[in-house]
Amino acid sequence: MAPKRSLAEYERKRDFTKTREPQGRGKTRGSLFVIQKHAATALHYDFRLESDGVLLSWAVPKGPSTDPRDKRLAMRVEDHPISYADFEGVIPKGEYGGGQVIVWDMGTYESLNEELSMAEQLDKGHVTVWLKGEKVSGGYSLRRWGNDKRGREKWLLVKMDDEMADRRRNPTSTQPESILTGRTIEDLKETTS
Repeated sequence: MAPKRSLAEYERKRDFTKTREPQGRGKTRGSLFVIQKHAATALHYDFRLESDGVLLSWAVPKGPSTDPRDKRLAMRVEDHPISYADFEGVIPKGEYGGGQVIVWDMGTYESLNEELSMAEQLDKGHVTVWLKGEKVSGGYSLRRWGNDKRGREKWLLVKMDDEMADRRRNPTSTQPESILTGRTIEDLKETTS
């Protein structure tokens, strides 16, 4: 069994007396994936894969695509607790990540690389998974391609060309609502006005 990854950076960035974001690891679910739509400084989608007791996380500015021709920037961010997978709400203005968050998609995943653990795939900079979600499904590849000026890892998220690929579908535009509550980012803005 792989050692649990640290949540120290996640906890360091948050003041839990001000934000309702979850504290603590949460119960392991196995092979969970979640995509959260997050209207922070800029709207983006947080792509998360459960592994080694945490949610490995990437911020994807344009969100996932169902078109294999699209290469979506995915910035690696701090690991999140598994309990974060169900988080919807408003992170207060002035707090790290301040803005509205909804659970845009959720499901399970399988690694497509049977020879390497998820930690080894991360180290090598190439993660391949098969997603089983409500809005996105099929094979996806994450490939590290460098660092930005601040040293943050830049990755590319690409839909594999499989039976779930669809060049005409654009779920980020046509399916903006939460799969848990049916609310949109705009609905959360209205409740905070």
